[in-house]
Amino acid sequence: MSTLTPRIVIVSRRSELDELLARHGTLGAAAYFLRQRGRDLDEVTVRHEALKAALTEVGTAVPADWRRGHVERADLPRFLFAPEDVIIAVGQDGLVANVAKYLDGQPVIGVDPEPGRNPGVLARHRAGAVATLLGTTGRDARERTMVVARLDDGQELYGLNEVYVGHAGHQSARYVLSTPEGARERQSSSGLIAGTGTGATGWCASIARERAAAPALPAPDEPALCWFVREAWPSPATGVTRTAGLLTAGAELELTSESERLVVFADGLETDALELSWGQRLRIGVAARKLRLA
Repeated sequence: MSTLTPRIVIVSRRSELDELLARHGTLGAAAYFLRQRGRDLDEVTVRHEALKAALTEVGTAVPADWRRGHVERADLPRFLFAPEDVIIAVGQDGLVANVAKYLDGQPVIGVDPEPGRNPGVLARHRAGAVATLLGTTGRDARERTMVVARLDDGQELYGLNEVYVGHAGHQSARYVLSTPEGARERQSSSGLIAGTGTGATGWCASIARERAAAPALPAPDEPALCWFVREAWPSPATGVTRTAGLLTAGAELELTSESERLVVFADGLETDALELSWGQRLRIGVAARKLRLA
């Protein structure tokens, strides 16, 4: 059994003000840029200060003898998480989803720096609650289902909300889709999305609302996925009969690429994607690993 003290890894992303200053150099230039778009620097500054205050309060709550780390969202693909880590994601719900794909059982505390502004589905705690949560994280963490996409060359990609498969240039994606029931259909579409019960409140929910025959969406802890084909194109060579369904644990969708380059990414992180070339196969199913969310 490991005798290491826990390491707290705080995950955040740059504020809008940080990004404006990186682009424009000075507050004056940033304010001018915002005015041209009908916005005010004060609003951006208030949100920046709220994030700073939350990060400071979270840092203060960490016991002095615990190890610490900090990683920005953009650096997540290059950061090495350890088994004993406890992750604190300070930001919007999407930040929790962004970090989940790089974890394997480590507990996560989602902290909302602007309560009332964000939905608070995943980042549901205030910074002031962190000290108490750190004492109960391992016991009280609840598991949420994740999705995994596997290429035939062994590469894998995990997601908390959903995975997307489509053409890299947003053109028609061409592929052969095989369902767990053994049905096969050649399709041309604007991509396929497979989502968890957590993701069913987002992108998948938007699609389901427009589908008269949409399947019932799973709950966040249910070991099942919903999947949808976007804008399937009917033609003599391509069909539109297999465009939505559910995947239970152990069942998989298989997609065989008939395009030169398709991409697969999870939870909106397009910079961390898998690529399929012509003839490559991709399997999508319920992941064995789960997010442990405080």
